[in-house]
Amino acid sequence: MRETTLCIHPPTGEDAWVPAEVGTIPTGASPDALVRRTRLPNDRRTPAAARALVRSVLEETGLVGLLNEALLLTTELSTNAVVHANTELEIEVAADAGGLTVTVTDFAPGPVEQLAVGPKNESPDIGEVAERGRGLLLVDHFASRWGTVHEGDGKGVWFRLDQRTGSGAPPVRLPQHGETPSLGALTGLLRSGNDRNTDEGLADLATDLLSRLARLTGAAGGVVRLDRGDGTGRQLLARYGRAPRDNADTIRVPLDVHRPYSGELELDASPVGYAQSLATMVAERFSLHLENDRLRRADVRRQTWITFLAEASELLAQSLDVNLTMALIPQLVVPRLGQWCAVHTTDAWGRLQLAAATHAEESQLAALHTSLAEDGPESILARLEEASRLGTQVMFGTPSEGYAVPLVARGARLGTLAVGRHPKHRHDADEVAVLEDVARRAALAIDNARIHDERRTVARTLQASLLPPALPHVEGIGFAAEYVPTGSEVGGDFYDVVPFGDDQYLVVVGDVSGKGVQAATVTGLVRDVIRILVDDGKAMSEILWRVNRTLVQRGGGRYCTLAMASVTRKGASLGVCLHLAGHDRAVLVRADGKTTFVGEGGTALGLLESITSPDIMITLDPGDSLIFYTDGVTERRRGRELFGSNRLREAATPLAGYPADVMAARLRSTTINFSVEEPRDDIAILVLRNDA
Repeated sequence: MRETTLCIHPPTGEDAWVPAEVGTIPTGASPDALVRRTRLPNDRRTPAAARALVRSVLEETGLVGLLNEALLLTTELSTNAVVHANTELEIEVAADAGGLTVTVTDFAPGPVEQLAVGPKNESPDIGEVAERGRGLLLVDHFASRWGTVHEGDGKGVWFRLDQRTGSGAPPVRLPQHGETPSLGALTGLLRSGNDRNTDEGLADLATDLLSRLARLTGAAGGVVRLDRGDGTGRQLLARYGRAPRDNADTIRVPLDVHRPYSGELELDASPVGYAQSLATMVAERFSLHLENDRLRRADVRRQTWITFLAEASELLAQSLDVNLTMALIPQLVVPRLGQWCAVHTTDAWGRLQLAAATHAEESQLAALHTSLAEDGPESILARLEEASRLGTQVMFGTPSEGYAVPLVARGARLGTLAVGRHPKHRHDADEVAVLEDVARRAALAIDNARIHDERRTVARTLQASLLPPALPHVEGIGFAAEYVPTGSEVGGDFYDVVPFGDDQYLVVVGDVSGKGVQAATVTGLVRDVIRILVDDGKAMSEILWRVNRTLVQRGGGRYCTLAMASVTRKGASLGVCLHLAGHDRAVLVRADGKTTFVGEGGTALGLLESITSPDIMITLDPGDSLIFYTDGVTERRRGRELFGSNRLREAATPLAGYPADVMAARLRSTTINFSVEEPRDDIAILVLRNDA
C-alpha cells in the first residue's frame, strides 16, 4: 500500500475532525481487491469519464447495490477538482467483497483545505458553508468513511462505501417521511452546476438533481422532459431510477422557462410533506440553467442569422443581372429557411409570373411547379396574389404549408417570395423575421438590377446613335470596325467613315475624355461637326482647327483625341494622308507580315487655342492594312500589366492577308482575352485594308 498523510472522518459528520495520522488509506480492501487507476484531463467531460470507470468496476465486482451512491459521490469529488483545482485528475477505484473505495487526487499547489462539514452552532446557516466544501457534505452524508490524502505533489479526497452483509444494501441514511433534510443534503441540492453549456452538461445536471432529490424524498425515481420548440416535441432529458407512474403518488412540477421552451419534472413520490417543496425548488433551479441555455442558443441563432443575411446581401449585390438575381434568391433560401422557395414577379398588368423556383429534393421540383401553377380560391397562387395585393405577409396551409412575403422596393410592388416549411419543422418567429428581411434585400437587389438593366439599355441605345449603323461597302477597299462598350454609362470612343469627292473617304477614330451623358454630348458634337465640314469640302487641317475651336468654346472642359485619315484610290494602291491629334499611332501591316507604327503626334483637341497636327503620307499596296484603335485597347489591364501597343502590333503580325473584318474581330478577341476582368474603358478598333 502507498504511504500517505490522511485525515479520516466519521460517516455522520457530527465531529468536525479526527486528528490526522500517517499511515495507509483505510480502504478495508483485501490484498486481492480489484483496483483501477487512471488520469483524466481538466475538462468538463471528466466527471462523466470518472463515473464510467466507477460503474465498470462495480459491475465487474457485482457491487451494483452501491451504484447510485458511488456515482453521486464520484461526480461531486471530480466536479470539485475540475472547478477548483484546474489541473489533471487521478482517480483510483478499489473494490473488494466488503465495499468500494474511490480516491480523487488533483495536483494543484498548496495544502488540502481542512473543511468542516458539521453544523457550526445550534442554528446552522447554509450560507456559511464554503463553496468548495458543499460537495463534501454529500460525501459526509452518504459515505461510510472519508478523508483527505497527501502524496507527493498530489492531494485529494477519498470515500468508502461498505457493502451491508446479507441484504447487500449500502448503509445510506435516507430521510423518513416528515423528517427535515440535513444541512449537508440541502446544501448539496442547492449547489449550482458548472460548465453546463452543452446538451450533455444539462443532462448531467438534471440527472444529478434528480438523484439528490430522490434520496431526500425517498422517491423511487424521476424524469425531466424538455421541449425546445424545434418541432421534435417533448424529449426525455434525464432519468433516475424507475419512471414515475401515472397515479396520485406522483409529483409533477412544470419548468419555469420562456417560450419556445417548455418542460416538466416528474417524481415518483407522494406530494406530501417537504417532497412537493423540494421538487419545486429543484425545478426552479434547473429552470435557471435552461433559461441560460435558451438565451445562449438564441444568441447563437441570431449571430448565425446575422452572418447569413450579410452573406446573402453580398451575393445579391454582386449581381446586376435581373434573371441571375431572381435565380439566386431561391438558392439562398433553400434549405436554410425552407423546403422549397419560389419567386414570382408582377407584369405590366399586375399579374404574377413565376420567375424562379427550387426544391430541396430535386425529384419534387416538377410537382412544385405544378402546384404553383394551379388556380383556385385555396391555391398557393391565390395566397401569393393576396400577399402581393395587400403588401403583407400571408400564410398558406397544407399540403404546402409556408409563407408568402411581398417583394417591395422603393414603394413599388415587384412580386412575392414564397417559402414552404420543412416537413418536421415549423417556422419560428426568428425565421419569419429573417425571411421578411431576405425578401426586403431580394426586392432591392431585383430593383437595382432592373435599374441597371434600363440604364445599360439607354446607354447602348445612345452609344449606337453615336456610331455609324454600317460602314461603306467599297469595291477594292475594306472597312471593318469592332466596338466594346463598358458598364451602364455611355463612353466617349467613336469611329466613322465619311465619303467625300470622287472615290475618296475620310476615316475617323476618336476618344472624348470622360463618360456619361456629357461625354456623349461632346462625342456627338465632334462627329456632327466633322461630317458637316467634310460635306463642305474643307481640308483636313481646317477640319481639325474648327473642331478644336468648337471644343474650346462649347466642350465644357472636355478634350478629344483624333486619328483622321483621308483615303484616295491611286490605281491598285491607296493613298492615305494621316493626321494624329493627340491619338495613338496607327499600326501598318504589310501584305508580307511586316508591321510598323505610323503617324506623328499632334495636339489633342479642346485644350489649347492653337494646335499642331503634322500629316504623313502612306501608300497601301494590295493586301496592306492600317489599324486604328483607342486607348481602351492599349490600356486593357491584367493586374498591374497593360496590354500595350507593342502587344497589339505583335497580335496584328499573323493577321496579314486576312480580310478587314477578320482582322478587327481577331484583335478584339485578343484584347478581351488578355484579362478576365471586365474592360474598364470602351474599346474601338477600325481596320482599313487595300483589297485590290
